[in-house]
Amino acid sequence: MKKVLWIIGILAVVLLIGFFGLRTYTKSSSPEATAQIDQNGVQVKVEYCQPYKKGRKIFGGLVPYGEVWRTGANEATVISFDQNVTVAGQPLDEGDYSLWTIPSEGNWIVIFNKETGQWGTSYDQTKDVLRVPVIARKRNAVAEQFYISFAPQSGGSDMVLAWDQTEAVVPIRLRENE
Repeated sequence: MKKVLWIIGILAVVLLIGFFGLRTYTKSSSPEATAQIDQNGVQVKVEYCQPYKKGRKIFGGLVPYGEVWRTGANEATVISFDQNVTVAGQPLDEGDYSLWTIPSEGNWIVIFNKETGQWGTSYDQTKDVLRVPVIARKRNAVAEQFYISFAPQSGGSDMVLAWDQTEAVVPIRLRENE
């Protein structure tokens, strides 16, 4: 019995070391980042990982058109709102959501899902809270690394998802009459 417990203990340690080793390796290839804004009445925080282009074709290649993308790398991207907002004109309540997208050559679909904390490829459509179409456009400069930024606008901000020669613009506004 002691021998079995000893073996289980060793296996647990090996698995833990393997897990943290893999986590460290993936974070070095796609480091963690935070984008946030507190302006024009809108407070938004996004925690995500930033993959690199590395000479690859990104949209329509590494990230297929018409399929759900984790919008970053590693764990699912998490977006937090401190108040009720509208996203592309649609209401979204304050809270934490995983952020997913469906890229296409034209407009994208941005998805806010109530499940958070999962690995980035574990997506459950039944937990979607909101899906909105947004404009995607060509960038003049190539973004070697995926990034999320904010551009202040009247009544809120536009969240910009940029990678390679593409950026998707997600209008976020403070919800009126609350």
